[in-house]
Amino acid sequence: MSNLAIEAHGISKQYRIGAAAYYYTLRESLTRFASAPFRRRERTPRTDQLFWALRDVSFTLRHGDVLGIVGKNGSGKSTLLKVLSRITEPTEGRAIVRGRVASLLEVGTGFHFELTGRENVFLNGSILGMKRAEIARKFDEIVSFAEVEKFIDTPVKHYSSGMFLRLAFAVAAHMEPEILIVDEVLAVGDAAFQRKSLGKMSEVAGEGRTVIFVSHNMPTVLRLCNVGLMLNSGQVVAEGDIQNVVNAYVRQGVELAGERQFEPSARADVAFTAVRLRDCRNEVSAQINLSEGVFVELDYLVRQPIRAAQIAFRLYNSDGTCVLTSTDFDSDLSRYEATQAAGSYTARAFLPSDYLRAGSYYLELVAQVPNVRPLDHIQNGISFEVLDDGSVTSQGGARPGVIAPILTWEVTANA
Repeated sequence: MSNLAIEAHGISKQYRIGAAAYYYTLRESLTRFASAPFRRRERTPRTDQLFWALRDVSFTLRHGDVLGIVGKNGSGKSTLLKVLSRITEPTEGRAIVRGRVASLLEVGTGFHFELTGRENVFLNGSILGMKRAEIARKFDEIVSFAEVEKFIDTPVKHYSSGMFLRLAFAVAAHMEPEILIVDEVLAVGDAAFQRKSLGKMSEVAGEGRTVIFVSHNMPTVLRLCNVGLMLNSGQVVAEGDIQNVVNAYVRQGVELAGERQFEPSARADVAFTAVRLRDCRNEVSAQINLSEGVFVELDYLVRQPIRAAQIAFRLYNSDGTCVLTSTDFDSDLSRYEATQAAGSYTARAFLPSDYLRAGSYYLELVAQVPNVRPLDHIQNGISFEVLDDGSVTSQGGARPGVIAPILTWEVTANA
């Protein structure tokens, strides 16, 4: 048996923008077929009405891998999952899927609102391909996982969205599929349920089964997945190791450079004009050694005198987690009351080396009057890399965590 769970070969999916989908009964289809020679030839749709949701998507996935699919909204992630789940047919290409598939793409797919929770467990389980005896054997476990014991004989139309989601996921997760496909519907649940669901998916992956997971939560994707696929405008733009794929996703639209210039916002009283990074030799660089720190310089323009204007940056790591925020008020509290004159300025801050781990980072720039109004905001300011040059923070193996500070320890011998 092949070690490949999924083979996707040139999958493309085309939709006609604004066109309604029509579904015909068998009788209607036969009638249309018989009358086709007598009907006027249907006009070929204009190309500007056609939209490719997927375009030439090819990849392979081995049994036991956990694939994280990332990309912006509208990049084709959900369409790809529907093709792999055989909910929709590709316009071009083909997908070979080896093994029983369980999909949780939309909350409530396969549920009937007038039926009770008990009846829907058996209905949905049957739709997913489970035998009645298998459903009965796992029924108590499914209900316990979903935490709906008291309401299992209540019609699901009376369930809260959280209860509904828990039961839908519980059925799919306990199907014991060879391949589990999960869209980001888990974001609907509360924090406790999300942890429980992720734990269940980790358990499924740990048993050697295959999981395909779509989410915008990068820390979760990194924790759960070992391989990744990034889509943009329906095409594959990155694939392979999950860390590399997430880095590419987080960095898209952020320039990896030592310096960036900005066209100042015409309507802002305070507007950024540039950002740059300098190493300890005062050279502009996008690559900083782990044993050194980095100077962050923000150039900005004040168009008219303004009181309590705050300049800040937010530092994000490669999975999109905000590591820290620093402002020019931190070292000078008098700026809360000061009025800054019109002119051009440079704000400079030093980021110590022992705050960071090796990896990719980017800066978000913020100018504001705190708790009053925003002035300027550049979400994707600049991206840089911290390189491991054998510093003390890299000794003794990898250091998990968002930051890697060097703390002072004391070790004493007990008498």
